[in-house]
Order: sequence, then structure tokens, then C-alpha cells
Amino acid sequence: MSRYDVAAYIWPAYTGDEPRTRIFWPEGIGEWQSVRTAAKKFEGHTWPRRPLWGYVNEADPYVMEMEIEAAVDHGVNVFIYDWYWFDRRPFLENCLNDGFLGAKNNGKMKFYLMWANHNAGVTWDKRNSHDFDTIVWNGDVDRREFERAMNRVIEKYFRLPNYYTIDGKPVFMIYDVPNLVRGLGGVEQTADAIRWFREACAKAGLPGLHLQFALWSAKALNLSGVDGEKGVPVEELDSIGFDSCTHYQYCHFVNIDRDYEDVLPDVVQEMERLEKKLGFPYFPHVSVGWDNNPRFVGRVGGILRNCVPENIEKALRKAKEYADRHPEQPPLITINSWNEWTESSYLEPDDLYGYGYLEAIRRVFCE
Repeated sequence: MSRYDVAAYIWPAYTGDEPRTRIFWPEGIGEWQSVRTAAKKFEGHTWPRRPLWGYVNEADPYVMEMEIEAAVDHGVNVFIYDWYWFDRRPFLENCLNDGFLGAKNNGKMKFYLMWANHNAGVTWDKRNSHDFDTIVWNGDVDRREFERAMNRVIEKYFRLPNYYTIDGKPVFMIYDVPNLVRGLGGVEQTADAIRWFREACAKAGLPGLHLQFALWSAKALNLSGVDGEKGVPVEELDSIGFDSCTHYQYCHFVNIDRDYEDVLPDVVQEMERLEKKLGFPYFPHVSVGWDNNPRFVGRVGGILRNCVPENIEKALRKAKEYADRHPEQPPLITINSWNEWTESSYLEPDDLYGYGYLEAIRRVFCE
């Protein structure tokens, strides 16, 4: 049993149960379609890779019962579900609602939501992966739509006994702060919407709200095909009213086109910089890797190399050291991710390293 909250992001696209996924993955197995067809692009490329558990439907509660057991047994005790709201309704909720929450053993884990409020383009469709400009759905919302979406989150998730809280307050993370501000009409309007969100939580009988955001560097590149400019001055974030932050991916704040051991000192340096600069908690982050080639027909650059379990373990120990230096805040560490296969950043076992990544977490956090 770990005394740390080891939280892995979940990309809920490994199911065909959501009808709108057929726009991007017409075979009806979600983004497994892109994983299954991934090929070696150059000499030394570590693809193709195959999941040891198979191309499972993660909206199936029996599948998630198995995954929950594997996660908890290796020290991963929180899932952070990517959550979407497109075209005035939720998108890709099946893996959470039907899979995780339908699993009989879901009480063994906590979960919370990260609102992935970026725009959705045709890039998810490998046939059109070269097109970064065509948007299918906008991720920004106006005030009326913001209240509709947040009321759904409060009513459907925040009261659940295994929803992750800090000081009793449900944690809710926002991925794309600039898109939030853009949709709500400015920084002041966003701050007012956040005040409404907190009041709505209180009216629902909750102790409050812990609002978190994904931190970016202004120099970050759009390697995923869905991300725009994410650098936002900390001063503006203070005025909006966030409670904490973490990272979502190393590629958002360091040059990842190198060896993992060369990247790690830069990651540690950034954590030390944030430790001194921020006026609210930063929760340390570990990325398992980055190689977005499975999403593209041709070769794309930006590849984090030598992401062997031994190097990931070094990063995990650095994150643990940071958490230990901050006993005043919850011992939360975020990891990218549980299942980002097409970005080559996942903990699920494969035919390359087996259970190596999960075993590294167990060595670090389940002593």
C-alpha cells in the first residue's frame, strides 16, 4: 500500500461504444485502430508495439476490474480521466461511466476529471493526420454553456465516494486555460465564472472546489496536433483563482527530442523553478515517453528516446523527493499516462517492456 497519491491520466478513446468516435476511427474500436496499424518508421524505431492485454474495450466494466487490480497492485491509486464537452454535450464518457464506475472494485481507486477543453480536429483520423487546421468541434464555451457543463460535473461526479478530494474539496483540472479564457470573454469574466463554480459546489452541499490547471511553457510546440498556444502568465492565473497546478506532458515544457536521461535534469530544474515562483502548490509530474508517430501516416519528429523502465524509475524517484520536501501539501504525483498508446506514453503492459513501467512504480511507491 502506498502513502502517495499516484495519479495516471486516462485517454478514454479505447472503445467504440461512443458513436461519435466513428468520425475518427470507423472500425469501431476507438483509437486502437491507430495502434493496431502503427508501423516502424525508421531504423531503431521502437514501433510497432502491442498491448499484452489485447485491444480491449475500456468501457467494459469487466476489463476495468482487471485494470484496476493491476493499477492498485503496483501503486497507482488515482485515475485522472480526460473529460470532454463538445457540441453542447459530453464526449468519450463511456470509459468512465460504463467501464470504471461500472467495475465492482472501483472503490479501490480514486478518480478525478481533467477537462480536456482543447479543440478537436480531424488529426485524430490517421487518414487526415497531416491536417492541423480543420476543426470538428471547438473546445471553448461561453458562460451559459460553461454553467451547463459544470452543473453536470457537480451532479454526476463530485458527490461520488471515490471522487478524489483535497481538504474534502473535489479536484477538477482544466487543460487549456487560454481556450477557457477565450470562450468566457477574458480574464475577469473567467474569474467570475470560477466564483460561480465554487458557489455552485457549495450550494450542492460540497465543502468547496479545488481547481487545478495544466501548466505549459510559452515555448511549447504543437506536437499532438490538437494543442495551440498554452503559455499563460502566472499573474493571470492567480487572478483567475486556481488552487494548484501540475503538468500533463514533458513535451509541454522541455525539448523532448533527446534521450530520457538528458531530459530529466531539465525536468528537475523546472520543478525547482516552480517551487520558488508559484504561490500555490505544484504537484510533480512524470511522463513515460513521447512518440506521436502511431497517429501519422508519415514520419513526424519530436521523439523522447530511451524510455526504458529504469529511466522512468529515476524520474519517479525525483517526483517522490519533491513530494517529500512538501509535507504541507497532499503527496500527489501525476503520470502521463495509463494508456496514451499513440503518444508512446503509457503504463499498460506491452510486448516491449512487459510490466516494466508498473513494476518501476511499485519499487518506488510501495516499499
